[in-house]
Amino acid sequence: MITKNNEYDVVVIGSGAAGQAAALTAKENGNSVLMIEKGRHTGGSANYSEGLFAVGSYLQKEKGINVSASSVLKEEVEYSKYKADSRIWKKYLDSSAENVKWLHDEGVEYEGVQAMGAGEATWHIYKGFGDAVIHKVLQPKFEKIGGELLTSVSAINLKTNYDGSKEVTIKDEATGDIQTIKSKVVILAAGGYLNNAEMMAKETDYDLSRLIPVSSGKGTGDGLRLGWSVGGQKAGTGMAMLFGGYLKDPDQPSFKMMESQMNVAAGQQPLLWVNENGERFVDESVIYNFSFAGNALYSQNKVYSILDSSIIKEMAENGNFMGLGVYVKRGQKMDKLQTEIDEAVAQNKPYIFKADTIEELAEKMNLPKDKLKATIDQYNSFVEKGKDEDFGKDSKYLRSVVKAPFYGFKLNIGAFCTMGGLKVTPENELEDQNGDPIKGVYATGNDAAGLAGDTYGPNMPGTCAGYAFYSGRNAAQNAQKYLK
Repeated sequence: MITKNNEYDVVVIGSGAAGQAAALTAKENGNSVLMIEKGRHTGGSANYSEGLFAVGSYLQKEKGINVSASSVLKEEVEYSKYKADSRIWKKYLDSSAENVKWLHDEGVEYEGVQAMGAGEATWHIYKGFGDAVIHKVLQPKFEKIGGELLTSVSAINLKTNYDGSKEVTIKDEATGDIQTIKSKVVILAAGGYLNNAEMMAKETDYDLSRLIPVSSGKGTGDGLRLGWSVGGQKAGTGMAMLFGGYLKDPDQPSFKMMESQMNVAAGQQPLLWVNENGERFVDESVIYNFSFAGNALYSQNKVYSILDSSIIKEMAENGNFMGLGVYVKRGQKMDKLQTEIDEAVAQNKPYIFKADTIEELAEKMNLPKDKLKATIDQYNSFVEKGKDEDFGKDSKYLRSVVKAPFYGFKLNIGAFCTMGGLKVTPENELEDQNGDPIKGVYATGNDAAGLAGDTYGPNMPGTCAGYAFYSGRNAAQNAQKYLK
C-alpha cells in the first residue's frame, strides 16, 4: 500500500497554499486527512509568493489603512467585465481579514502591508515568502496533529459513487505502484495549468514562444482534468497572470531573473519600448499595472526596450521607477545594474544588444535603422517639450535617449500562473453542467473559476495568493458541514 489507510474523510490533491490551508483546516476539524503531492517537494508556486490580499485586517487597522470592501468588489467585477462572480468575491472579501488573522494565529509572521504599482495597500507581506508560511507553519502543524502527507504521489483518476463516496486512484511516481482509496470529500488544489504546454495552446490565445512561466513547474492541469472527469463544468480558462516584460536566459531557470536588476530595468520601467518595426506603440507607464503591460506587449509581434547610459546612471544613483514585487523594490537604487549588463554583454546573452550609435543598435537588433532613429529623435523631442504627443505618457517618465553606449533588450512576457478552469459555488464546491453542485468535491486556488476575467488585477495585490489560502479553508469548512 502507498497510504496508511484505504479510506479517509478528506483527500486533498496538491500541497500549495490552497492545499495546505484545506488540509490543516480539515484536520483541525477532527477529520482523517490525506494530502498528496506529485512533486518530490511540497508547496506550489505559492512558495514564491510575497504576500496575500485582505481588506479590514488587523495590520491595516494598525497602520490606519482603510480600503472599502464594497469599492473593491465593484472595481474587481468591473475590471473583469463581469466575468468574475460577485458572490465569490463578496464571500472572499468578507473573510479576508479573518484569513490574515488565522494565518497569524497559526504562526505566520508578517513584515507589513503595502501597495503594488498604482494599486491599493492590500498586500500583506509575510516573512520568508510563501515558502516559510508553508514549510515553517502550515505543513509542520498538519503533520504534528496527525495529518498524512505523501510526496511523489500523483492522483491519476477520480470517481464519484452513488452512495456519495469518492474513489481516488493514486500513483507512486518512484515505484509506479497504483492504489485506489476511498474518501468522503475530495479537495482539488493542483495549481492550474501554466506548465502544461498542450493545455495552454488549447485553452489560451498566447504566443507560447514568448511566454515565460515563472512558477513551481508543477501546474500541469491535474486538478482540472480530474474535476472535468467527474462532470465538473469548464469555466474561466484562457487567462494567465502576466506581469510585463521579462528577459529569457536559456542558460538558467526562469525564476532566477526575478532578482535581477537588469531584468527589472529592461522590462519593468515606464521608459522606451519599440516593436519589431522600431516604432513606439503604447504609453509605457502601463507597467504600473503589470497585467495590462503583458497584454500591451502581446499586442506587438516583438518588443524591445531601449536604455541609454544616462538612465542607467540615474537609476543607480536615485533608484528605479518601478520594482518587481519584493524581489527588486520600487525606488531601489540599482547599484548592480551596470555590472549585470556588462556581464550579459560579455557572455553574449541573446536578449541584450549594445552599440555606440542608434543606427548600430538597430542593426544588431535587426530593426529598420531609419525608423528606429526617427522614433528616438521624435521621443527626444517630446522630452524637450515635456509632453508625449503620441501616447500621453506622464512627463515625469520622459527621459532622453542620447548618451552612448545604448542598450537594447528583447522582451518576452512573464507569467506567474493560470487562474480558472472549474466552475464552483461560493462554497468552492464543483458545479456540473446544469449548475448543480457535485457534492463533496471542491476546487480551490488556481483550479477554481470565478475570481477573474481575462486579465489579473494587480491593483489589489495579493489577490491570487489570498484566494488560494481562503478557498482552501472555505472548501474545508464547507466540507465539514457536508460531512455532518
